[in-house]
Amino acid sequence: MHNQDTFRLNYMIYFSLPSEQTHRLSFYLAEEEYIARYRKEDECFFMWQVEPSVIFGRNQLIENEVNLDFCKTHNISTYRRKSGGGCVYADMSNIMFSYIGNGFNVSEGFEKYLQMVVNVLRELGVDAKASGRNDILIEGKKVSGNAFYHVPGRNILHGTMIYDTNMENMVGSITPSDAKLVSKGVKSVRQRIALLKNYIDLDIDQFKQFVRSHLCDSEIKLTEDDVTKIKLIEREYLSPEFIYGNNPRYTLIKKMHIDDCGDFEVRIELKRQAIKSIDIMGDFFLLGDIDMEILSRLKGLPYSRNIVEAALRSVAVKDCIMNMTNEKFLTLLF
Repeated sequence: MHNQDTFRLNYMIYFSLPSEQTHRLSFYLAEEEYIARYRKEDECFFMWQVEPSVIFGRNQLIENEVNLDFCKTHNISTYRRKSGGGCVYADMSNIMFSYIGNGFNVSEGFEKYLQMVVNVLRELGVDAKASGRNDILIEGKKVSGNAFYHVPGRNILHGTMIYDTNMENMVGSITPSDAKLVSKGVKSVRQRIALLKNYIDLDIDQFKQFVRSHLCDSEIKLTEDDVTKIKLIEREYLSPEFIYGNNPRYTLIKKMHIDDCGDFEVRIELKRQAIKSIDIMGDFFLLGDIDMEILSRLKGLPYSRNIVEAALRSVAVKDCIMNMTNEKFLTLLF
């Protein structure tokens, strides 16, 4: 059953909660942040499941990504996370992995995390591969999508593991609710999504136990006091300002897909042909502070390719947006 070419990583600490109750998705995002900011253990891991929910990326516009009417009708909750990447549907039939580790290079940590998950699947005899920016595939089909972000000195990495799922909810919550489109979408998604249950002989609880035993060699049980502190952090995730964002006024909208980077929507407000404000949304992955390192340099400049290019000469955009070159960035803006 086990692939001899893979290796075990029994070095992480598993973080469990004081009770078995299922929390809102926002609670687990806050738990990741709490562990990253306030716990000192090197390598931390936990798994979680939620009632039907949609979670969209830090830089995404909710109205572009989520079918809010469908979600309301089908009792699907919606949340924003602090990591980049795209929109994800989750329910009790799939599992979410959370990994918190030390480090200042988040892309290196992300590669390590993806390989760790791939190795666990290979231990089960599944021919899994990391692919593209953030996916794990089985037979060319997606079984896991993953994302990351960084807090000072710590990396937070997380992802889905699609053991099983409600395909109609997955498609309907993130596409138009036209019945024909949803029907076509379900068929299309079924061809592109791998359900792990079809590749292993374990039920979902046995799989979770396998993952835990192969990745972790000890456990820390959080206390009720920890839970109280997590819920304080959770308040931000539940605030309308965080979920819906501030949609600024804009004069120009630029939309583009850039291979290996993602989908982008740039909104620019011009005043007397100078850049008054600029926001970039999409499913890209941030490696640094885009506002401080890039966008702040552009505010007040004339909306001119040559002038913006000169302003960014001392900046490597790829250090801030994964796989993005300065030339691609200028093409996006102009």
